Amino acid sequence: MDQPSMRELVEAVREFLETRAMPELKGHTAFHARVAANALAIVVRELDQWQRSAHDESARLRGLLAHEDTLEELNRELCRRIRAGEFTLATPGLAEHLEITTREKVAIDQPGYSGLKQGSTRG
Repeated sequence: MDQPSMRELVEAVREFLETRAMPELKGHTAFHARVAANALAIVVRELDQWQRSAHDESARLRGLLAHEDTLEELNRELCRRIRAGEFTLATPGLAEHLEITTREKVAIDQPGYSGLKQGSTRG
């Protein structure tokens, strides 16, 4: 018999909190249980979406920066170039990269955020 995946374990704990524990809790303890369940929901979305999102973000950054490196290092380089004024919103591909990256991160952290439903704000 296969062991449950990390996603299945996290989902089981989240479901337990929401369906069994939270109905029995009150006040501050119920609030903390809701926060914990929401945090676990974020972990599930992260497990489901992060790999593809990180791969796509790395590809966009390699195109912008014209070199290979880890995602963390590419982001540091992008930040350095923005701070130095080497990159601005007029830099081809930068605004699109920032918008896509932000939308993907918000989709993991706050998928119900109304701004996600409005589509791209860029014309």
